[in-house]
Amino acid sequence: MELLPLSAILLVTLFGCLALGLWVGFSLITVGLVAMVLATPAPAGAVFATKAWASLNIWDLTALPMFIWMGEILFRSRLSSDMFRGLAPFTRRLPGGLLHVNIIGCALFAAVSGSSAATTATVGKMSLPELKARGYDDRMAIGTLAGSGTFGFLIPPSIILIVYGAATEQSIARLFLAGVLPGLMLAAMFGGYTMLWSLMNKHRTPEPDPSVSFVEKLKAAALLLPTVLLIVAVIGSIYAGLASPTEAAVVGVVGALVISGLTGGIDRQGAWESLRGAAMTSCMIAFILAGAAFLTGAMGYTGIPRTLAAWIGQQDLSQYALLAALLVFFIVLGFFLDGISIVVLTVSVILPMVMAAGIDPIWFGVFLVLVVEMSQITPPVGFNLFVLQSITGKDIFTVARYALPFFLLLVAATVLLTAFPQIALWLPSTMSAR
Repeated sequence: MELLPLSAILLVTLFGCLALGLWVGFSLITVGLVAMVLATPAPAGAVFATKAWASLNIWDLTALPMFIWMGEILFRSRLSSDMFRGLAPFTRRLPGGLLHVNIIGCALFAAVSGSSAATTATVGKMSLPELKARGYDDRMAIGTLAGSGTFGFLIPPSIILIVYGAATEQSIARLFLAGVLPGLMLAAMFGGYTMLWSLMNKHRTPEPDPSVSFVEKLKAAALLLPTVLLIVAVIGSIYAGLASPTEAAVVGVVGALVISGLTGGIDRQGAWESLRGAAMTSCMIAFILAGAAFLTGAMGYTGIPRTLAAWIGQQDLSQYALLAALLVFFIVLGFFLDGISIVVLTVSVILPMVMAAGIDPIWFGVFLVLVVEMSQITPPVGFNLFVLQSITGKDIFTVARYALPFFLLLVAATVLLTAFPQIALWLPSTMSAR
């Protein structure tokens, strides 16, 4: 069959399956089967078995369920309430006041959970009622949380960076380090915008709370100590070369269990629910990875990736033009697919042309995650929007409108990362130099 009609059939099949509500993993397998039937006499069952096994038989993926379990434990603990009480005394006098608790709290929780949706839900359930009770503007309270919740994809231990590293055979430890400075940069941009908005809209910002004593600040800082120690244990052990990502994930799980046990924030039922939630999420991701691997193999038989890569090569695009085209492409995909699906579905086709253009695959992983973060706050398939819809009761398009300034800040962060690639590459280069 000609490539153009075949491509059209496969696209219609994919979006048709997704529109019908079929699970993403099943959708990818269905498209792969259609491609195999139309393009090659090779046995689809044997190809599926081989590709699915190869995609999951990767040692680095063992870190994935452990980091997910760590996040599930902390999600059910008192960590979020302790973070709010610990951060509030240090942010109440800043322009924007307690809105900064959303930003800093999400950054801290992202560094111990690795999940965007878990970060948004955990911080949101604690901060939004407090902000509403104190008279903060709904638009900014929800917008800062929607944007900052995406930190779970970028700040290590990021689940999506583990998936990208496994799919592209890149070092997960170096990817984790590459995500640190861009994540801090993004948090600083969100904080700066919040302060600027507050100064320009003083009539919509409550009066600052009274100052607190130094002793009270020390007590608040003590509430943050477990979170900081857990971050240091997980990320510090990787950076110092003391542990692989998988070993650091085990350290994180043990640390999360200790914190939850000492604070009394989780009981036997909560521990069981955390294990069950981690197993379900891990199986979902594994299913998507297997489906994407089969689809990738099927696409190899069709010749579409080779033809597409050759066509793009013939356009003689500069690095910046290629990245701009990919930025638009991924944003459009984000309207229909979740972040992990975007990564596993596209990297096998995109990465060869990216590397041919001389772009570092570690840097591209951070670029891709930044773009995928945008998909979390774009309707109709924005998981952070769904989470906030369930918490606030507002419709998804209202929440998306509140999140729009932070979507634009994500675009600006992507531009900065492209202009100054060392933002992502400096820390990994220090690790390589050791």
